[in-house]
Amino acid sequence: MVESINGDLREKLALALDVDDLVAAIRLGRQLKDYFGVAKIGLELYSAAGPEAIGAITDLGYRVFLDLKLHDIPSTVERSARVLGALGVSYLTLHAHGGVDMMRAGVSGLAEGATKAGLEIPSSLAITVLTSDDEAPPHIMPKRVVLAAEAGCTGIVCAVSDLTEAHHYAPRLQRVVAGIRLPGDPVDDQRRVASPEDALNGGADLLVVGRSVTRSDDPVAAAMRLHELAADTD
Repeated sequence: MVESINGDLREKLALALDVDDLVAAIRLGRQLKDYFGVAKIGLELYSAAGPEAIGAITDLGYRVFLDLKLHDIPSTVERSARVLGALGVSYLTLHAHGGVDMMRAGVSGLAEGATKAGLEIPSSLAITVLTSDDEAPPHIMPKRVVLAAEAGCTGIVCAVSDLTEAHHYAPRLQRVVAGIRLPGDPVDDQRRVASPEDALNGGADLLVVGRSVTRSDDPVAAAMRLHELAADTD
């Protein structure tokens, strides 16, 4: 029942709206807003609907996680982040592969854009290693975590298997985990997946959940199961 949903847990769950149609995204958002406090808009939906998607999903009551993985020269990233910071997002991703100067420029632009718009400064999240990449050398993730901290990022996005090491290198950073799957769900194009229990027990601050819920025959039932599993943590 919706009445039994844990509000604190809801705020730790991000619904990945990985669709290319704003109407479909709004439909999913309305259907699942009792179970998720955050909604992720990725490259697919942003390419289809642009800033309109941010406004529409915000109007449903979600905090928006804009996952564009900005990666370009520092000046371009700074200007882009300045625009995005004024749109009312709560999170923005930058790809740590771009280096400390690029990330620092993104952090600066994001803060400037939000401040000029009279908004709260969004969290800047550095992408460390994609959960679809199981061949990255072991030194890459900790190096990118350190660079993210040096650049002033608020947090990182990593796999569950990287949570402990990431916390060791930068304990102040928020840890966001993608690649969450419910038991029995297909892995699809992900390589480093994990259960919601493992992510929360590992110290994740935010879990990004997509296909396990959005592609289920019954998304609401899948979201309820997600809450039941996630609530059963240490």
